[in-house]
Amino acid sequence: MTERLYARLRENVNVRLRRGAWYKVLHIEGLKALLQVNGRNVVVATALLEIVKRPPPHWTVVQPRPEDAGRTPGTLAQRYGVCPSCGERAPLRSRPRRLRCSYCKYEFAVAWDEAYLPDGGL
Repeated sequence: MTERLYARLRENVNVRLRRGAWYKVLHIEGLKALLQVNGRNVVVATALLEIVKRPPPHWTVVQPRPEDAGRTPGTLAQRYGVCPSCGERAPLRSRPRRLRCSYCKYEFAVAWDEAYLPDGGL
């Protein structure tokens, strides 16, 4: 694979990826993609992924699944945003138009109009 690709979950399933976060695609072969996740390689079915050449430059809004309540930090128990640059999560208690990431310090618009994981993701 010569071009750089990125992927994120497009299905509301429990795999080893954060909802809304973009990951570098290392290799795609058949029905599987090899992603770089926090310095580790993770294989995920391509049918579960949205794959793009460049992640959109806006925060993804995620609503945690009820079954993930015990694993989600308390500050993120309600809806939260995922930074498109670094994948850091930030609570969204109001509806800001733009948000600065506390980790990478970049500022992006918040994608309130994006229907991310419509079966329970927003």
